[in-house]
Amino acid sequence: MTQVLLCGAAVVTLSMGIRHGFGLFLQPITMDRGWSRETFAFALAIQNLAWGLFGPLAGMVADRFGAFRVLLVGGLLYAGGLVTMAMATSGLAFTGSAGLLLGMAQAGTTYAIVFGVIARNVAPEKRSWAMGMAAAAGSFGQFLMVPVENWLIGGLGWQNALFILGLMAMLILPLAFGLREPAFAAAQAGPQQSVRAALREAFGHKGFRLLTAGYFVCGFQVVFIGVHLPSYLKDHGLQPGVASTALALIGLFNVFGTYIAGSLGQRLSKPRMLAGIYLLRSVVIVAFLAAPLTPWSVYVFAAAMGLLWLSTVPPTNAVVAQIFGVQYMSMLGGIVFLNHQLGSFLGAWLGGKLYESTGSYDVVWWIAVALGVFAAVVNWPVRDTPIVRLQQQPA
Repeated sequence: MTQVLLCGAAVVTLSMGIRHGFGLFLQPITMDRGWSRETFAFALAIQNLAWGLFGPLAGMVADRFGAFRVLLVGGLLYAGGLVTMAMATSGLAFTGSAGLLLGMAQAGTTYAIVFGVIARNVAPEKRSWAMGMAAAAGSFGQFLMVPVENWLIGGLGWQNALFILGLMAMLILPLAFGLREPAFAAAQAGPQQSVRAALREAFGHKGFRLLTAGYFVCGFQVVFIGVHLPSYLKDHGLQPGVASTALALIGLFNVFGTYIAGSLGQRLSKPRMLAGIYLLRSVVIVAFLAAPLTPWSVYVFAAAMGLLWLSTVPPTNAVVAQIFGVQYMSMLGGIVFLNHQLGSFLGAWLGGKLYESTGSYDVVWWIAVALGVFAAVVNWPVRDTPIVRLQQQPA
């Protein structure tokens, strides 16, 4: 179990840490290439959409053959996507690299894949805690990588920064060896539920549908803030260092938030926890918009939002495993995450679109507030009672 947690945490640290700093590239890339913010935002929106669309497929392959092969391919795509992102000279090429390639890479190197390995190798009574540990690693990656990326951009330029990040992404390949499951094939040899039956069972479950609806909001909020907060702050006259510090604080406090959420998920109702997290996000955003905008108000907002940032991830995935079991954990987690990425697509793209049309981000902030209330309402009635199957169907 220790090896799985350490290697899984390291993979998530790299894959999530690198992507969390993409907002820092918005202004240098658009100014250097002469593109609009909408061009950059659209590419990041495609990235999140591709991540979501390829997530269930990557999860299905990982559930069938193990996560090792998926992680190898994902690591190679991640490195290739960062390099071609640096070399892109047109909006279309930038969308293909920063959007499609990196989205596919993240589908094969992030939570759904790693959580599938954890679910199969950690006892149920420790599963939520273990997922919280892995999610906290992703948060630490944000805290670690955002200042690193800001330093690389300032010292070496944005293109060289992307080349170096591509080399760092290659570290996922050796880490994948620590997530090999030697007994995986033998464990899959007995009576199994078919993929079709698993999908029919999940989509017929009311709680699964509500859970996926709520996760849409998580994607919208975190990607809008992650991509557009640096530009929002600069538009209001704050120095670039405030934005990088804020993103790092989100990552730092998210380490604590995700770990606490994973630990509490062992004892409290996970759906009720999710409802509380989403409602608190809306409260924090309203307080941020109402307060005078200063560096310290930004830092307080970042710390508070950091505690809630990815704290939805451990309970959401733990609910899926608790209801449906672990056989198709990566696939079902990928399907739930697809809705998250549909929200991410809108959060990234709509932020740029409405900024170009209105000259501000105000409308998008209030959309994020309303969606937080919606997510709290739909998560509250979810029941996480395990399904009782009368008989297993052959694979």
